[in-house]
Amino acid sequence: MSLHVVILAAGKGTRLKSGVAKVLHRAAGLPLIEHVLRAADPLGPESVVVVVGHQPEQVRDAVSARGGIQFAVQEPQLGTAHALLQTAPLLEGKTGHLLLLYGDVPLVRTATLDRLVAHHVERRASATVLTAHFDDPTGYGRIVRTNGQISAIVEQRDATEEQRRITEINSGIYVFDLESLFSSVRAIGSSNAQGEYYLTDLVRIYRERGLTVETSLLRDPAEIVGVNSRMELADVSRTLRDRKNEELMAAGVTIVDPATTWIHPGVQVGQDTVIHPNVYLEGGTRIGAGCEIHASVRIIDSTIGDRVMIHNFCVIRDSRIENGAEVGPFARLRPNSQILEGAHVGNFIELKNTVVGAGSKANHVGYLGDTTIGEKVNIGAGTITCNYDGYAKHQTVIEDGVFIGSDSQLIAPVRIGRDAYVAAGSSITKDVPPGALAIGRGTQVNKEGWVEARRARLPKKA
Repeated sequence: MSLHVVILAAGKGTRLKSGVAKVLHRAAGLPLIEHVLRAADPLGPESVVVVVGHQPEQVRDAVSARGGIQFAVQEPQLGTAHALLQTAPLLEGKTGHLLLLYGDVPLVRTATLDRLVAHHVERRASATVLTAHFDDPTGYGRIVRTNGQISAIVEQRDATEEQRRITEINSGIYVFDLESLFSSVRAIGSSNAQGEYYLTDLVRIYRERGLTVETSLLRDPAEIVGVNSRMELADVSRTLRDRKNEELMAAGVTIVDPATTWIHPGVQVGQDTVIHPNVYLEGGTRIGAGCEIHASVRIIDSTIGDRVMIHNFCVIRDSRIENGAEVGPFARLRPNSQILEGAHVGNFIELKNTVVGAGSKANHVGYLGDTTIGEKVNIGAGTITCNYDGYAKHQTVIEDGVFIGSDSQLIAPVRIGRDAYVAAGSSITKDVPPGALAIGRGTQVNKEGWVEARRARLPKKA
């Protein structure tokens, strides 16, 4: 069986009051359309077509990195049937089935789509509609049945009072047999309250042509909630976060306060890791087993090994922390930072493009940029690697076993040799040989009696 996926993503989202296309608004850290694509991925579609309209280039850019996605343009936007028809040049003549989804309906699950497609194939239907029962169906198209079989879908604006009392609604998600699809779509008219081409009219057309139309009832109606306002965007984000937290807790992760913990869908966390309140784990972050992530930590696109301790108020981006390391509190790891096994990076330390070797320590207040630090190095409080000369960045290399005294400046490019010492308060501008003591500070001068002499020269106070 060949499956082709079409995602409608042409809408502007007027009620969002935004200059950003609706499907590019983010929920749980990802664009709405990305959630839909991820739900469809496990089905193994032969092709994926995204129908764009408003801000087409921005939508293309947001999803094209995935590769293999084709695009169709809907302009002007004259309804769902008109949108689907724009894919005909790409799909007409192909065999198999078409799954129709929406870029602003991010909660739909893969399991739901799998059941829908399986039901469609099993019943050998020409079209299958995903339906749901809502206590308040206002705004949704109603499923009209005759002798138990679906006979029509009637939109809210076109429904009679009796039809509006029906609680079974059309989700807008369908599976179609490709052979009969596009000829039927071309038969749809626009004689309705909005003057648009409704895809729902296909049910009537299929019935008139003697084609089989089936329905599949959705188990959780929340899956088909679309995003049309900022409030709905917030509600959808909350649901996605709750799902991820539940998934991790079921897999053996302790989340102390799920209500305040934000974990993106692509994040991985190992067993027996403890996550405290107000933690943000974003992007493709991977955290190993037995870690402890304390409150108010933010980690983006980073890899954390096993048994790592991250104290409060750290920000870590595009970095790697290996087994048994300890970070924070109040540490900032900027991109391309690596903390190797058993190393400690402590209070108010900032790293950028820096490697901290195994067992090394930088525990108090400092900036280490464009630096390679060897094993078992001690970096004293207030140390700065001066990596930028106003034109270019330069490297500092600190070899194994080095001791850097407090309040030192290492002015790159510079290399501190193995087991060398740098005296506290030094400004180091030249390489330090292995095993040497480097002192780069002015000579201290004490002037005896200077204070009393100064007082004698000053005018007397009135």
